[in-house]
This record gives sequence, C-alpha cells and structure tokens, in this order.
Amino acid sequence: MSPPRAPGSDARRPGKPPVEKRERVTVATNRKARHDYAIELTVEAGLVLQGSEVKSLRNATPSLQDGYARFDRGEIWLYGVHINPLPQASYRNHEPTRTRKCLLHRREIRKLETILAGAGTTMVPLSLYFLGSRVKVELGVGRGKRHEDKRDDIKAREADREARRAARRR
Repeated sequence: MSPPRAPGSDARRPGKPPVEKRERVTVATNRKARHDYAIELTVEAGLVLQGSEVKSLRNATPSLQDGYARFDRGEIWLYGVHINPLPQASYRNHEPTRTRKCLLHRREIRKLETILAGAGTTMVPLSLYFLGSRVKVELGVGRGKRHEDKRDDIKAREADREARRAARRR
C-alpha cells in the first residue's frame, strides 16, 4: 500500500517539482522562422536523443536555421537540425544533422496531420530548450510569408516603435 499524500502533489515524482514549475532553459531559438513564416500554431514536443547529443546541447548551441519537421509513417521527424558532435564521445558520437524523432501524443499528431494537409503549410522548429532534465522542441505550424507580408510586418513594427517614442516624450 502506498503512503498517503497531500492533495495536489505529484505522487510519481516525490522529490521533483511538477512539470509546470520546472525551469525552462532555452538552448537555441530560430528567429528567422518567425520572419519567414506566419506561425499559426505552436506545439511542444519531446525529442529522442543520444547521450552525446544531450551533453553537446548543454555545452554548445545547435543550429535550427535549416530545420523542418514532417510526417513519416504516422510519426513526426525533425530534419536538418545541427547539433555539434561532442569531442569526448570518440567513436560513440552522433551524426550532427541526423533525423530525430519528435515525441507527441497520438491525438496531437492527428491534429497536426489534418492542419498540414492544406497546401503551403509547413512545420519548423522555433526553439530548443531543457524543461527540467528533458530536451523539448517548440514546433511552429505556419505558411511562408511573401515579400510584401514581410514589409507590412516591418511597417507595423516601425509604427509601434514610433508610438512608444511619442508616448515617452509626453
């Protein structure tokens, strides 16, 4: 028989705080993705990594610039994310740009699959971070922006900046 527990406590992890209260340590962000794509939906997914990849993420910054995610046999895979090899790993090292499996619930995968069935939508990694001891990736689902859309965003940003300056002068 298990010992009694306080209401609202997490019985599975008695020594650790709940997932919501764990610290999020960002390792890398893909700022260009928000510039090139109109992100409509963001999803947090776990990653299947080798030990040398996790150690390398703690030491160096990976590159998300060329990364994208897509479906393959009912699973989501992350392509093109570069994680530098760990010098101390010798022959047990990982391939820097290998394909990595994303961990999502089945209903989340089905939901993303229906959204991505539309023409012109894509999934790109927005950030890579540690949540407690686990590595997570934030995936953004969106459409590619045209050059005019990017100019409109710049104009809106400039107008907002001018409004803040005017408000400060008053």
